[in-house]
Amino acid sequence: MRFDAAVLRSYEDPFAVEEVMLNAGPGDGEVLVRIAGCGMCRTDLAVRRSAGRSPLPAVLGHEGAGVVVEAGGSGTGPIPGDHVVLSFDSCGHCRNCLGAAPAYCDGFAALNLFGGRSENAARFTDAAGGGLAPRWFGQSSFAAYAMVPARNAVRVDPSLPLELLGPLGCGFLTGAGAVLNSFGAGPGDTVAVVGAGAVGLAAVMAATAAGAVAVAVDRHPERLALAEKFGATALHAASGDLPGRIRRLTDGGARYALDTTGSAPLINDALRSLRPRGHLGLVARLHAELPLDTGTLDRGRRISHICEGDAVPALMIPRLTGLWQAGRFPFDQLIRTYPLTDINEAEADCEAGRVVKPVLIP
Repeated sequence: MRFDAAVLRSYEDPFAVEEVMLNAGPGDGEVLVRIAGCGMCRTDLAVRRSAGRSPLPAVLGHEGAGVVVEAGGSGTGPIPGDHVVLSFDSCGHCRNCLGAAPAYCDGFAALNLFGGRSENAARFTDAAGGGLAPRWFGQSSFAAYAMVPARNAVRVDPSLPLELLGPLGCGFLTGAGAVLNSFGAGPGDTVAVVGAGAVGLAAVMAATAAGAVAVAVDRHPERLALAEKFGATALHAASGDLPGRIRRLTDGGARYALDTTGSAPLINDALRSLRPRGHLGLVARLHAELPLDTGTLDRGRRISHICEGDAVPALMIPRLTGLWQAGRFPFDQLIRTYPLTDINEAEADCEAGRVVKPVLIP
């Protein structure tokens, strides 16, 4: 079948919406999904800075949501007509997958970042027959259709606004999952969130929903205003004595802190803001050494990297949609939609901080 997709042909060029070809229907354990909307994540945009590690040309996009139009094999899970949110790929049989930690799958990088499933490489081409990199995060959902492993696709209530749900499969899942899964935050806990983008604001909403006290740090006043709207106390990143301010707001120090920036100075500030035995989680990928100031890890404080919010998508996505239906996780207020043909405008707005979460509508 032929359909439109946004193709990135080089690290410097803009996206080009063009016709692509899927040369075979779904195999056993796969579903074909008509995309209703796909979030744009900074992981997609980071491909431009990947120093050749991500093969191009490729169709990116890994926060898709849509309707199953065809299912391959038997017992694959979703069936035609099901509304689904698409999440990251995982093998399903390594020790971590079997231990309910699919984000730490032994094959995560190979399946999601550096080429996809090699057995499917030749099935996805441009209109002239030229090869496109195998599916990005098992999806390549900057497109009208996506072929995905059934284990990536999570059924959702068909009454929900499907075109807006895609970011629940990655960005919002990461921020909320860090708070609800990795930290297990609850009433009486204190959570400092450094960086109030899509991941950080999802963490703020989750902390508030869990009954925790949230403090949000960012340099964009409009994002700090959103954090306050969602129940957090807002602090500008350039505030003097940022750790001291956070400690005063959290009665002696935050129990948990989440950094979404990858900034070494802010990471050290976050560590200094923790109470004894506090936990700092990092979600951003670090591109340089991380120097830690003397004393930041004293008194039982610890630091860890959190991937995909430590989430099992089939459990976490319904939890988040349930919170949204209860009015406690208003993620839709972070979204601005764009036609797929305006993908380059969406990228520019995202990079400039003019939008928190772009969602592309084919």
